[in-house]
Amino acid sequence: FPVTINKYERSRYNRALCLKFYGFKCRGCGDLLEEKYGPMGIGVIHVHHIVPVSQMGNSYRLNPIKDLIPLCPNCHNIVHRKNPPIEISELRLSTGYKE
Repeated sequence: FPVTINKYERSRYNRALCLKFYGFKCRGCGDLLEEKYGPMGIGVIHVHHIVPVSQMGNSYRLNPIKDLIPLCPNCHNIVHRKNPPIEISELRLSTGYKE
């Protein structure tokens, strides 16, 4: 029997624009994995969609600065522990990170 699958594309270009603006420091906890892990941590960061990709729809115009945010793998995992994802402000209350 046929199965319908929704495929959501993630853009390397939008990721690059986000990271060019914010850098590679986690905006949830403040960690820079290069400082924590040395050379193995260079460039290691996730880019989180503040509005989940599955909720965007085809007409959504993504803004890489307002709609994306760099998070370390741990913080990214934590924000997705709930549905909808935990707000970044709530995450920061947990981590104590202040910009």
